[in-house]
Amino acid sequence: MTTTDGSVYNGMPASELGEQGWERPWSGPNGGQCVETKQLADGRVALRQSNDPAGPALIYTPQEIAAFVAGVKKGLADHLAAG
Repeated sequence: MTTTDGSVYNGMPASELGEQGWERPWSGPNGGQCVETKQLADGRVALRQSNDPAGPALIYTPQEIAAFVAGVKKGLADHLAAG
C-alpha cells in the first residue's frame, strides 16, 4: 500500500496505493472520466483520475478535503465548470 520505503507522497503513482478501496463518488455521464478517491490508513485522502489509474495520486489531509468541499458548497469553484 506504500512505496518500498513506506512513504505516501503527493504525485506518487496511484498504483502503489493498491487497487482496493478506490471509489467514484462523483461518477456521472462524462464518458468514464471520473475522479476516484481512497481513504488512506492515516486519515488522508488520495485522488486519482479513473482513466489513468496508474498515474499520479494527489494526497490531501482531511482538513484540506473539508476546506475544498466547503468552498464548493459556497460556489467558490463554480468558475471551474464554466464552459
